Amino acid sequence: MIKTRLHAIVYGYVQGVFFRANTQRKAIELGLSGWVRNRNDGSVEIIAEGEKEALGSLLSWCKKGPPGARVDRMEHSWEDFKGEFSSFSIRYR
Repeated sequence: MIKTRLHAIVYGYVQGVFFRANTQRKAIELGLSGWVRNRNDGSVEIIAEGEKEALGSLLSWCKKGPPGARVDRMEHSWEDFKGEFSSFSIRYR
């Protein structure tokens, strides 16, 4: 099982629509750790670690987001697994 790290930024109408809470719920459901936060430019940033397949599922989910969200585009990169998180949290800046 390959563990890795995903860094994603989601752009569009993604704040004020429970994007962070739903991302957290989905990440926990997938057994991932990391965090999600709103950025000042109106986007949402995600750092998640875990199994590559589970991270792929989170990435697919983020392309659509929760009901009420509109994802215009998403940037993501794969990074080395660091194992620095014990849970998946919502960060407030």
